[in-house]
Parts: sequence; C-alpha cells; structure tokens
Amino acid sequence: MARAIRAHQTGGPEVMQLEEVQVSAGAGQVLVRVEAAGVNFIDIYQRSGQYKLPLPVPLGLEGAGVVEQVGSGVSGVRAGQRVAWTHVSGSYATHVAVPADRAVPVPEGVAAKQAAAVMLQGTTAHYLSHDTYPLKKGDSCVIHAAAGGVGLLFCQIVRRRIGARIIGTAGTEEKARLAREAGADEVIVYTRQDFEAEVKRIAGGVDVVYDSVGKDTWEKSLRCLKPRGMLVIFGASSGPVPPIDPQRLAQGGSLYLTRPTLGNYIATRDELFARAGALLEMIARRELQVRIDAELPLEKAAEAHRLLASRKTTGKLLLIP
Repeated sequence: MARAIRAHQTGGPEVMQLEEVQVSAGAGQVLVRVEAAGVNFIDIYQRSGQYKLPLPVPLGLEGAGVVEQVGSGVSGVRAGQRVAWTHVSGSYATHVAVPADRAVPVPEGVAAKQAAAVMLQGTTAHYLSHDTYPLKKGDSCVIHAAAGGVGLLFCQIVRRRIGARIIGTAGTEEKARLAREAGADEVIVYTRQDFEAEVKRIAGGVDVVYDSVGKDTWEKSLRCLKPRGMLVIFGASSGPVPPIDPQRLAQGGSLYLTRPTLGNYIATRDELFARAGALLEMIARRELQVRIDAELPLEKAAEAHRLLASRKTTGKLLLIP
C-alpha cells in the first residue's frame, strides 16, 4: 500500500486527506518510490475547484524518485533508476505510477530534491523564454514574481542562455535581492512603487511581459508593452483575468495576448526530454542554482498550500514522503 494526498471535495487546504491507496505499474508504466514532490499553484487551482477535475482529486503533478517496478511493454527504463516527471497526477504520495515516456532520467550530480523542484517550474520558464515569446539578445522583458519558484529559474535561464534585459517585480527588498542575484538587471518592489510607471521610466516599454499573477497585474502589464509587444499570462496567483475586449490590444499598439500552458509544450516525449534534460544538465554543471524555500512532510500538504498561497515564499516548496 502507498500513502497519497487526495481531496474528496473542492475547497480550502483542509479538504486534503492523507490516505492509503493501491498503486502498481500497469502496462507502459513504472512504479516510482517518491523522494520529493513539488508544490505548485496549479495544485491549488485543482484542489479549490478553479480547475474542474473528477472527484476525488489526486493531488500533485511533479516529483522525483527511484523506479521500483517496471510494467509490461516498457523499455529504456529499469528498476533502481533515478527519474523525475511532471504532469503525472497523484504525485503527493509515497509511490506513484508514472508513464514510462514521462520518466526523465536524472543525471549524476543532480539530487532528487533539485530534480523535483525544476520539472514543472523550470520547464515552464524554458518554454516561455524559448518558444512562447522566443527572447533574443537585445530584447527586454518584465518577469513578475521574479523571486518565486518560476521567477528565480526564469531569470537565470534568460541571463545565462539568452542575454535579454530583465526587469523583475517582487514584493519585498529581500525578494528583490534574490531576483538580482539570479540575473535580473532591475527589480521593482511593487508594494512600494508603481511597476507600470517604473517600467516606463527604466525602459520606455518592453517587448514582452511574463505575468503569472493575473487579476492584479494584467492591465498594467499590458500598458508596459511596446507597440506589437506580447503579454504572456501563464498563471493567476491573484485570481483569474476577466474577459478582455480585443480592441484594447489594437489601442495599445497592435499588441499580442496569449495564455499558454505547459502541457502543450511537453506534449511529446522528445520535447519533454529535451526541455527537462537541458535543465537537469544545467544543474549538473552548476549553471542553474535551485533555491528550495521549505521542505515539509507529506502529511503537511495543507500547510504547504497555505504557504504558497501567501505569496511570501521564495523558491520552491517540496513535500518529502
């Protein structure tokens, strides 16, 4: 028997329960003993009902661990191998059945906690910067929540691999310091300064804004753009963005608006392995620093959700079975 966190109804963190579940490797799957599971905002959206899923909801989408059992029809993965994954439901658990084509090998020199911390947030930063709006040297961007789990990885990837100009936003001076250390050229403390006015003062306007905050920021984010710039809304930590009149994009200078999601950028095994593999190799070469804010036992999943929702964390939250 395994232990897993599930929600039999939608609601606050208190609806999550630690239960015993039966889990084994089916055809095309591997059974993994979970060493670390990542906590992400999408977990909150699923638990709360903002994203509708059948009940009970198996919580958690990413993690890393050791393969204990290999199902029928699986090749290229062996028992005892260290792997990491994302977009596998039920990852808040002691054991999880992972489709073999989602089990990314973890290279030597990368700890399970590091791997679990980047599989969702790191691949998100990768696809946003390389594909949704492919940044290039000389471009300028705003990264909201630059000291969060995605933000710190995002700043490092853009600084080390691309060289675009980064203007970050953060809620405190300490968070601003962390974002600068990660590679942001400028950081605006939005609790003390109007980020729209500051972006216009610093850069006049930017090519792209990467916005994971949503309701509280999207309008000002739109006004930070140069003509023909792009607003990329990839999260909603403050709540969902309301319906938008497309005419506002024309009035702003023929702007672009997109709402991407990671699943469409790791849809194939090759794309997932290329993105995740690039990140894991960066960690192995010590080119990418992974900041883990807190590690909590599996039974403290509700506390982890409260911490993440407070938007006071810097870096990654992990559950350790």
